[in-house]
Amino acid sequence: MVSVRRGLGSSLRLSLLSRGALRSPCLSSNRSSSSPPPVISRLPRSRKFSPEELVASALPAPAQEYRDVDVAIVMESTYPYLKGGVSAVVHDIVTMNPDLSFGIIHITWDSKAPHEDLYGVPPNVHWIKPVYISMDEHVEDFRRLRPHDLRLRKSARRRLAHHLYDALHALLEGDVEPLWQLYDEGMNPRTRRYPLWALLGSQEFMAATVQRLPHLGLSLTETFWVMREFFSLACALLGVDVPKAQVYHAHTTGYAALLGAAGARQNGTKFVLTEHNLYVRDTINFMLERSPALPITAQDWRNFADIPPAQRAWMTWFIEMGRFCYPSAHMISYLYPTAISEAADLGAPVEKSVVIPNGIRLPDFDAAYRQRLAVMEELSSGGERNWKLVFIARVVLIKGLSDLIDTIDILVHRRGVKNFHLDILGPTDHEPAYYEMCVDKIARLGVGDYMTFRGTVNVRDHLGDYDIVVLPSYNEGQPVVVLEAMTAGIPVAGTKVGGMAQLIDDPLTDARGRTWGPCGLLVTPDYATVMANMIQRLMGDPALYVSLARNARGRVENFFQLQDAMAAYNRLYRETAGSGSLSPGGDEGRPGRGGSSLEVPSSGVVAGADSAAARAVADAPPSALISEPPHVIDLTEEPATAVGLPPQALTASVHFQENDK
Repeated sequence: MVSVRRGLGSSLRLSLLSRGALRSPCLSSNRSSSSPPPVISRLPRSRKFSPEELVASALPAPAQEYRDVDVAIVMESTYPYLKGGVSAVVHDIVTMNPDLSFGIIHITWDSKAPHEDLYGVPPNVHWIKPVYISMDEHVEDFRRLRPHDLRLRKSARRRLAHHLYDALHALLEGDVEPLWQLYDEGMNPRTRRYPLWALLGSQEFMAATVQRLPHLGLSLTETFWVMREFFSLACALLGVDVPKAQVYHAHTTGYAALLGAAGARQNGTKFVLTEHNLYVRDTINFMLERSPALPITAQDWRNFADIPPAQRAWMTWFIEMGRFCYPSAHMISYLYPTAISEAADLGAPVEKSVVIPNGIRLPDFDAAYRQRLAVMEELSSGGERNWKLVFIARVVLIKGLSDLIDTIDILVHRRGVKNFHLDILGPTDHEPAYYEMCVDKIARLGVGDYMTFRGTVNVRDHLGDYDIVVLPSYNEGQPVVVLEAMTAGIPVAGTKVGGMAQLIDDPLTDARGRTWGPCGLLVTPDYATVMANMIQRLMGDPALYVSLARNARGRVENFFQLQDAMAAYNRLYRETAGSGSLSPGGDEGRPGRGGSSLEVPSSGVVAGADSAAARAVADAPPSALISEPPHVIDLTEEPATAVGLPPQALTASVHFQENDK
């Protein structure tokens, strides 16, 4: 076992990768890395089993006393036991939708994981159900199972093995129903007639594996251990007796989505999915040690060359799990429009797509905004300034601090720009080796006088002190720290990844026809020289700086308010469940602004059924996708009249993952 690398956040998928999934014996394979991808060979379709052939051999898990709820939120190792971005979003959802009842399904490694409520869940959260995926927690229902527990003859076990591969082959062709039927037969604790997991150790299954996966490229022993990993994860998740909810809301496409979809299947209800970032892409890039900015498509497990066989098998697992979960969802929400086309390339149905961005409560940053208005006055008067720059993020690879050190070196030593200082706010213990590398690099380049590590601080208490937020990330969703900076009226120098263009750069037209321009400057990741150009331009052009700062506040005021996002989730739940299925309430009794930033799902966010249609949506200006509130505060007026704007609480995208602040 190795410790969890948190470079992509503390998502459970990475816990699994580091807790054995990618450290299993199959990684030591000496097989050629150029083996063909493991396409499942066709065989004649296996016939279905009769009830007489399938004798029930595994009793369902005893029912727990969990009351029925409107919405069950399915989380991977986050809320309410871990502080951070996604947890904060979920806490906003449950606290700002008091008209609905909630349950939390918390997937984590084992019973030794943290179980302290760090948020103080509100009374409308009726229960928290932990789901453990370590096999130490599944001794009776997995580790001790043997083929004879199937109570099937050899011929029936052989048919069952091919039945499983038939269902997997159907998934590769885009048909999820055979796998769901197999789930009901052998996995669903309420309907199963045999424990499918017991098939793993049978000669019949291994013989079928050799026959159906002729190009896997692994030895028989290695194949067994890979399959055992897959079976154990499926058992831990799909063997759960899920409490009833009218809507299951998963916040990642991986294991949370799989369990959410299974819960909806068990209870005859529906499942929705929120992609805070692209789980499959991020997981595979992490696994292959690729740049987090690189795309992944559904075909890449077939197309990538020089991938070791075990890694190719895990690529297949994550990609096809996504292709199983996406069409099983009733609706899929994204934080920003371009995510729709990116997810479509991974198999997400575009016609189920809706955009619900993160939001901010403005008054939480009014004091910081007043500080910034005073600075704008000074700059407009032509005064000199020693600029205060800030990097707010975990000190981890994907946040790009090493690149920013190069940028500071360019400014100081090549251009002689020295009227600034950069503070680095955020934890340094998530990737200690990366932190030490950055410290050494700062010393080696001689820029220590211009950069200071401040550690973890309360960002809101200090945000108004800074002039420019610099975020050179390789991967983002819709980072809350950027929304916070915008709300305070601080321009951003960042990278054009994820939803950054929508936040910073894309023109946004409000209900009165005013188009809000950019509130910062963006560059492609890993371009230290261009980042230096942008910072130097912001410091050297007061008129540009003031314009960007005013646009920043205006964009949040008109497009990214928290109450609008929470109202959109409420409507999403109600439209998913159907009329009268959820507790009375909804928008009539909810705080709002007389309108919302989104329509669900008929605002134009939903597109046709292919990637071309998705790209048409993604390429449309956000103003075509977002309906606006009926009022606008004109931030071009004198600063004194622009203060006193209406509340902001911490929400976050999945990319500003747990413990980012």
